[in-house]
Amino acid sequence: MRTERLGEKIVVRCKESGFALAGVTPLRASDEGERLDVWLDEGMHGSMGYMREHAELRKDAALLLEGARSVIVVADQYATRGAEDDEHPPTHGRIAKYARGRDYHSVIKKRLHALCDGLQREHPDAGFRAFVDTAPSMEREQALRAGLGWVGKHTLLIHKRRGSYLLLGGILTTLELEPPRTQKREVDRCGSCTRCIDACPTDAITPYRVDARRCISYLTIERRERIDPALHEGMGDWLFGCDVCQDVCPHNSARRK
Repeated sequence: MRTERLGEKIVVRCKESGFALAGVTPLRASDEGERLDVWLDEGMHGSMGYMREHAELRKDAALLLEGARSVIVVADQYATRGAEDDEHPPTHGRIAKYARGRDYHSVIKKRLHALCDGLQREHPDAGFRAFVDTAPSMEREQALRAGLGWVGKHTLLIHKRRGSYLLLGGILTTLELEPPRTQKREVDRCGSCTRCIDACPTDAITPYRVDARRCISYLTIERRERIDPALHEGMGDWLFGCDVCQDVCPHNSARRK
């Protein structure tokens, strides 16, 4: 099923639903499969065994929905660029910005399911499947293909005007969608900047790769085993997640245009 200009209309509907960014892209296998295998073989996923178990699904999202041809990708902005961090008493720990409100998985999925329901009524013969970052999908790569930004050296998606305080989700569909005419793939604007790498308290970041075993977000959320005492000083007062690599990014500065 080919649908002229439907992709453009769907992007508008996504934004009307409250998403900061939206785009569509044809579905094809990941270009990052080999890099994922190397990352896994080097054990950088730590104790996240599901990363290896679902590796083949991550490499090819078409396995998540039979007959899938396109991906609708959306982004929610959870913090504004240049906003000063909330002050907290010296005896209190810190929580990453994305985790300070309601569970974003439920919030984003609710809106995506509503979009799926509407599209299903209009296209009863088509299939739809909503997903957020809990699904085995390379959502950042899909967002890159859909023109939502580029993947920075800290491995997170960056948008040239909105920065990187973004949460991603999407909808797989059997519809064959045309990307909007104005949609273009964004170029990498990180250049020679290494602020995220230099600022990481536990040296978890190398260009375009994160070693989860050293990442504070992994250590405080995913890991269930004892944390290496050598990492305690770098972890500081972070209790749940970490914002350091994003807070130092010049694309999150209020002065950046």
